[in-house]
Amino acid sequence: MSRLTLAEVDQIRNTPGRSVLLFLTDRCPVGCAHCSVDSRPDSPTIRDYQRFSEILDGLCAQPNRTTIGISGGEPFVERRGLTLAAERLVGAGKQLVLYTSGIWATIEPPTWAREVVRQASCVFLSTDAFHAPSIGDERFARAARTIVDEGVWLIVQVIDRPEMVREAERLLQLAFGSPWRAWAELSLTPALPYGRGESVFHRTSTQPGQQFGRCGALAAPVVRYDGVVTACCNEQIIARLGPDRLRQQVSTGDELGAALARFDQDPVLKVIGRVGAGVLTHQEPFAQLASQEFSSICELCWRMQERAQPVGEPSNPATVALASLAPRTAM
Repeated sequence: MSRLTLAEVDQIRNTPGRSVLLFLTDRCPVGCAHCSVDSRPDSPTIRDYQRFSEILDGLCAQPNRTTIGISGGEPFVERRGLTLAAERLVGAGKQLVLYTSGIWATIEPPTWAREVVRQASCVFLSTDAFHAPSIGDERFARAARTIVDEGVWLIVQVIDRPEMVREAERLLQLAFGSPWRAWAELSLTPALPYGRGESVFHRTSTQPGQQFGRCGALAAPVVRYDGVVTACCNEQIIARLGPDRLRQQVSTGDELGAALARFDQDPVLKVIGRVGAGVLTHQEPFAQLASQEFSSICELCWRMQERAQPVGEPSNPATVALASLAPRTAM
């Protein structure tokens, strides 16, 4: 498979209709205090493999969605599902992007894990102060070297805080020495106040609804292992919280394709994702949100979903007109 860099992954994720994230399992043994989805060793995972197979059929049948990410939880604890997903998706010509903590990198990383890694176009390997108690230096280094040894580009994902970035660079030097940038790069992510992270990270600033821009997360929907399809990657939506308008339940590949199409064509979501949420506050039924203060675009979006028509039903003609002018490639 071709190699994908962080810039290329970001471009794909920001282009509506090009990618999907497969949320493979809620289960994770790492137990990070900041986990945004509250994953635990005994969290739910795949139970209905017939439905899961249907979901994979639906993803494989999406010709324009060239890139599929696989995350969780920790996808490598779901061996059967991960192996099946990698084989089917790559066999259908999809580029595979894996997200992992590296917990699988024992003294001798298992052959099956290597085989899955080998099929990926890149692997996001997470590290930060919260992973360290469960993922020691040597295990992280083994995971990093295993990924690179399989000929796969490594993207180390770390919270965008100076001390954590320095630690990630130290770990990469441990794994590869000073020329580590020949095999890897860093992806700096914001701290998310969701799941267990709600007690660790807090948003303190707000701004009026009319000042919010576009939400790039709406370009890449999420498909959960149990058939829950969400319009974006907000962890609370994936966990069945928040507005129902941002979430649909499917059981077959055809239903999955229809759900993805409905989210992609919905005028309200299209404007928020490609033009800007603030623009909608100039229209009814969203005008009352223009001067209200919000701590995040997710908070504003949720309020907008409460006022919008259900997905698939007619929206405000002005919103439809605005959505028709939205660029196909998100800016």
